[in-house]
Amino acid sequence: MTALTLRNHRGEEVAVPEFSATEAKNSFGRVLDAASSQGMVAITKRDRPTAVVLSLDAYQALLDARDQALGSLSHEFDALLQQMQTPASRQGMLAAFDASPKELGAAALAAVTPAH
Repeated sequence: MTALTLRNHRGEEVAVPEFSATEAKNSFGRVLDAASSQGMVAITKRDRPTAVVLSLDAYQALLDARDQALGSLSHEFDALLQQMQTPASRQGMLAAFDASPKELGAAALAAVTPAH
């Protein structure tokens, strides 16, 4: 068993025990013990990582991290949506929908052209 470097649920690079597919098949109990104590193990085939076995705690940490990220994005979305609900924003969108293609092109060009 050697070690491979992978990222954990916090994005940190950590050394992870590595088992060949043959070792994993023949000694699955050792793989489970290593995953339980280390959080995860890598399974390799022809010296290339092909799979990861996670402990239940590591798996739950990944799910929790995902939920926190989604919660954060949800709050950002709600804040942006609130900003778009102003009368000025509403008027801007109405003007954009009523604009001709030429007017839209000029506005787009003005937005990307640096001011002197």
